[in-house]
Amino acid sequence: MLLLLPIFQLLAQSCTPPTEGQPGTNPADFWRQQRLFPRVRAAEATADPAVTSRLRSHYLDPRRLEIMFRIVKTRVELEVWARNRGGGSFELLHAYPLAATSGTLGPKRQAGDYQVPEGFYEIDRFNPNSNFHLSLGLNYPNAADLALGEPNPGGDIFIHGGAASIGCMPITDAGIEEVYLLAITARTAGQAVIQVHIFPFPITEVELDKHATSPHLAFWRGLILGYAYFEKQHEPAELLELAVK
Repeated sequence: MLLLLPIFQLLAQSCTPPTEGQPGTNPADFWRQQRLFPRVRAAEATADPAVTSRLRSHYLDPRRLEIMFRIVKTRVELEVWARNRGGGSFELLHAYPLAATSGTLGPKRQAGDYQVPEGFYEIDRFNPNSNFHLSLGLNYPNAADLALGEPNPGGDIFIHGGAASIGCMPITDAGIEEVYLLAITARTAGQAVIQVHIFPFPITEVELDKHATSPHLAFWRGLILGYAYFEKQHEPAELLELAVK
């Protein structure tokens, strides 16, 4: 069956020519561009069998793959959720332990505070030449961060390899190879926006009561809608609904 083929071979067979007048719309363009980089080719050689097996065990088709990432800081892991495009809600594909953490519970508000951001983000960069093997960049600071943060909120927040953090999310070199391949696969399959949700802890009334004296309580209460909706529906709430009012 086709799903037994390596991911990149299967994607190569399924790609179609770009729409006339829209250069770069061919999904194979992104895949081919990434494979120009030695670390991506090496990741394909080492991690593709595991990624292919994970997808197959969840009946996920690489040609229709959509993913999203979620971190609950107190669980110290990166959750990868996945589904087939048009195939219903997301399901947990795998959780990758964080190899290091930095900062405390609470959002990132300024450069150099060592905080990992909290809120609703998107992957906006694929870095195949990262100082930490491979990395996926978050669109931090987003509009909410700019509205609530300090004049210099910082930037360059990544999910990456290795085992060091000064505000990023390291998942070891082996972990990022799998996650990077999954992100390439989803982007090649046509997913334009890969969401990343980051929470300090499960955003429930019980947990919020435990942090009633925190200066971040009002901010955390603003995350309830997005957290609760995903917990119930396994579908991210519309981003506009999550905007800071």
